[in-house]
Amino acid sequence: MLSFLSLLSKKLILAIPAAMALGFAYGVLADAGWLKSLIVPLTFLMVYPMMVSLKLAKVLEGGDGKAQLLAQLINFALIPFVAFGLGQCFFPEQPYYAMGLLLAALLPTSGMTISWTGFAGGNLGAAVKMTVLGLILGSLATPFYVQWLLGASVQVDLWAVFSQIAFIVFLPMAGGHLSQRYLIGQYGQKAFQSEWAPRFPPFSTLGVLGIVFVAMALKAPQLLAQPGQILQLIGPLLALYGLNYLLSTVVAKALLPRGDAIALVYGTVMRNLSIALALAMNAFGNASSDAALVITLAYIIQVQSAAWYVKLTDRLFGKQV
Repeated sequence: MLSFLSLLSKKLILAIPAAMALGFAYGVLADAGWLKSLIVPLTFLMVYPMMVSLKLAKVLEGGDGKAQLLAQLINFALIPFVAFGLGQCFFPEQPYYAMGLLLAALLPTSGMTISWTGFAGGNLGAAVKMTVLGLILGSLATPFYVQWLLGASVQVDLWAVFSQIAFIVFLPMAGGHLSQRYLIGQYGQKAFQSEWAPRFPPFSTLGVLGIVFVAMALKAPQLLAQPGQILQLIGPLLALYGLNYLLSTVVAKALLPRGDAIALVYGTVMRNLSIALALAMNAFGNASSDAALVITLAYIIQVQSAAWYVKLTDRLFGKQV
């Protein structure tokens, strides 16, 4: 079971379209309404495992302050407004599609940030810190950004969004941290890192695929009636990721050494789509499937683009010494 889930984690570029296709088929052939009852347990399955291996103490370590500051400026002072502008340009009459684009932009960094930084030979310590800071800051800022930027066109209940974030992010974070401390106490830091920590992320992948399946199943009848919708969403997502890569690469190349530069790119382009998807499915009522569809498609672009960018890092930032 664990080996199969680990394989799925490594093959997300294939697993996510497969989950989308199966969800679409189910939504066309059967009543998908009951699947809404699976959203909460799938959300916990998606978020809790990634929290167990999250190193919260990394935030207190120094040494890469410039990279951290640049990452948060890009993540919260620039990219949300790029996403908002694209949403207004491409979806002036479809505010929940625009919200999906904004949610993807407001929740930076994920386990992918650390993984891809490692593959590209970047500064892993900086990437871990960006992941923790991005998760905490993004979770706190998201309700205010959504209210501020889309409050005129989307009904936003700030208390409901905050409570969902507490339920989706901070409760699993607390549970994951307690689980981590327990396992370290029982087996030691070395055994935790080598034996226990790698066992949890694959279960998060199972939760992601489950949520993607549910989101597509709920949206299937509408997509069947309007098949051009998916093509309509690809363009804005490609524009968002393309602009994000361009901006982050220019800043990183101009201001940072190689290791920190690579961490900055992956710490600003990789979005925490799992939490964005969970929030979209839990906090915004009947139109949530529109926002969820945008975020689901973003997975495909994010994973594939990250793999391509690894191949460019030596050319962009020089070879690792």
